[in-house]
Amino acid sequence: MVEEEGFSLPLSLNRCPLIFPRCSWQEFPDPVIKIAIEPKTKGDIQKMGMGLNKLAQEDPSFHYSRDDETNQTVIEGMGELHLEIIVDRLRREFNVECDVGAPQVNYRERLSKPVEIKYTHKKQSGGSGQYADVVIKFDVNDGAETPFEFVSEIKGGAVPKEYIPGVTKGLEQMMNSGSLAGFPVVDLKCTLVDGGFHDVDSSVLAFEIAAKGAFREAMVKGGAKLIEPIMKVDVITPEDHMGDVIGDFNSRRGMVGTLGEKPGGMKTIEAFVPLAEMFNYVSNLRGMTKGRANYTMVLEKYDAVPPNIQQEICGAKKEKDAANAK
Repeated sequence: MVEEEGFSLPLSLNRCPLIFPRCSWQEFPDPVIKIAIEPKTKGDIQKMGMGLNKLAQEDPSFHYSRDDETNQTVIEGMGELHLEIIVDRLRREFNVECDVGAPQVNYRERLSKPVEIKYTHKKQSGGSGQYADVVIKFDVNDGAETPFEFVSEIKGGAVPKEYIPGVTKGLEQMMNSGSLAGFPVVDLKCTLVDGGFHDVDSSVLAFEIAAKGAFREAMVKGGAKLIEPIMKVDVITPEDHMGDVIGDFNSRRGMVGTLGEKPGGMKTIEAFVPLAEMFNYVSNLRGMTKGRANYTMVLEKYDAVPPNIQQEICGAKKEKDAANAK
């Protein structure tokens, strides 16, 4: 039996689509835990993909996906035992050697204050050169429907219209990878307020390069910082384990909110906890409450990462880049 978090499924049925058909009327609980899985060799990549696809077809409670931001394959299931069985089947039935670990959090980068940057790109290497001058105002755009907004306030042809798409393209490309640790930049409004060009040496490419240079300077002078997903976690637990659950939230950088009651001596606890601190929470909660508590978790907001943790994340990124450069 696969038995995790109130979900029980005979393995014999799990492996036999004829006995356990995927009918439209059947409902399956959403996965409650995720882990990252990576093939050890290039030869295991294709085998792992085939294996995961086969297992997902057989088991409706198992999901997997590819995270393009972290370059990880993430598998999701009903509990740690469930995923241990999945990994074991990959190894035994599909001969896939793989490393298993926790998925990385998808942090974001954001400016902490508005800043105006003047940047000139000039290059002369024989023949026609490159020249572009831009003045861009970078604003923090909280609550925007999109992570990036571009506005042109050019007047009098300071930057010809045909070059403005180059500015937009350069800024959009830089949004994909911030300067702190390579995470996407969000909540940014860029306003092109002024600039200059050369009749011969200016081009769309030159303005694209100038925009990228202005962006890099803005991330430094605008006090860029990491922000992390904060999850709203609701726990239902027996009253005699309430103190343990609250203490555990405090140890995870969590902030406890509303407390409530349920029939049968059960208590409800609402807390807001960084996603980075919630990995393996299922096992810890079960251990603290002898398997009598359960929880739900949804994204609440993004908030600033504490300075010491930001320093650790950025330091790890620099070490990884240095290792890859060798």
